[in-house]
Amino acid sequence: MNVLTDNFATFARGFLGTVELTVYASLLALLLGFLMASFRVAPVASFRMFGTVWVTVLRNTPLTLLFFAVLLGLPRFGLVLPFQVFAVIALGCYTSAFICEALRAGINTVPRGQGEAARSLGMSFGQTLGVVVLPQAFRAVIPPIGSTLIALAKNSAIAGAFSVTELLGTYKTLSELGYNIVWTFVWIAVGYLIITLAISALFNLMERKWGIAR
Repeated sequence: MNVLTDNFATFARGFLGTVELTVYASLLALLLGFLMASFRVAPVASFRMFGTVWVTVLRNTPLTLLFFAVLLGLPRFGLVLPFQVFAVIALGCYTSAFICEALRAGINTVPRGQGEAARSLGMSFGQTLGVVVLPQAFRAVIPPIGSTLIALAKNSAIAGAFSVTELLGTYKTLSELGYNIVWTFVWIAVGYLIITLAISALFNLMERKWGIAR
């Protein structure tokens, strides 16, 4: 227990760092995921191709490699930002590909006739998607999106290897101070458990409120 009590400030900094990474990367992933899902079902071929390439490349690229590409590659092109921002970009872009595919699967569950009816009323593609299709699709994909964001929270541990303050990285400091490594990892695991259970509870609440009864 003294591992936690003696180093509570260190654990707190790591925990808050992971929470910040998770929140900001989740917002970016949801935004890009919705955008790419719209591209994937757009009537414009160039948009569909862009969405397909985005999903194919990011889903088949190891996340660690993407971190190297963003954190070490972008500064070579003159884009210099804090490492935490680069980590948010890497995590958000990577996760957006999975959000996109989950949402596209939800779009496919919406009867085609509803989109055709909306267009017959004079609604544009954007209006049809935003007002008729996406709200219904989102209701169908609340559980898989929640699972994807839980995976994002756990994937944020990679950021610690790139000088970003996060929960898993606290073990290095405590190991150097001579604390029991087993108990250090136990408390780190508890921290991740708190974060993932909070996300799960949030999406369970959303599913009960807006989800489709099965």
